[in-house]
Amino acid sequence: RKSSRGDFVFSADRLIRLVVEEGLNQLPYTECTVTTPTGHKYEGVRFEKGNCGVSIMRSGEAMEQGLRDCCRSIRIGKILIQSDEETQRAKVYYAKFPPDIHRRKVLLMYPILSTGNTVIEAVKVLVEHGVQPSVIILLSLFSTPHGAKSIIQEFPEITILTTEVHPVAPTHFGQKYFGTD
Repeated sequence: RKSSRGDFVFSADRLIRLVVEEGLNQLPYTECTVTTPTGHKYEGVRFEKGNCGVSIMRSGEAMEQGLRDCCRSIRIGKILIQSDEETQRAKVYYAKFPPDIHRRKVLLMYPILSTGNTVIEAVKVLVEHGVQPSVIILLSLFSTPHGAKSIIQEFPEITILTTEVHPVAPTHFGQKYFGTD
């Protein structure tokens, strides 16, 4: 909480990059041969087509650049969900996805997972658009045990990747990252 915004963003971006790279490791790939500029052949891998990111606005947008740094041309959708401060009920206000999202693997980006309600609503919207929960990988920086458990109870097929599970989530993330605190 007491770190400068610059230090906070630097550290957050490092964590984002790590969780994004691990998420990409979970995606399907095919083997391929690459010819280097010197004419040598290298046996490597390439991602299969049909992957995309979806950021849960606003804090999830902090993770978009980390994904683009690893996958230049990946399609990214957005969803805006806000929770009522008293009831903690999540409500969807906006959703825009690639038109063929039902055929894609989805990296769902949301850095702070506390109750799980926002992510559950986001997954419901993705399911309404034909996405199977088994192809959704949630990329999160910090998660509470309760939040992760809530998501898994509702959607046991989803994959959750996070850097830390702790009973207290840093709910100030978005404000500190974007400088609106």
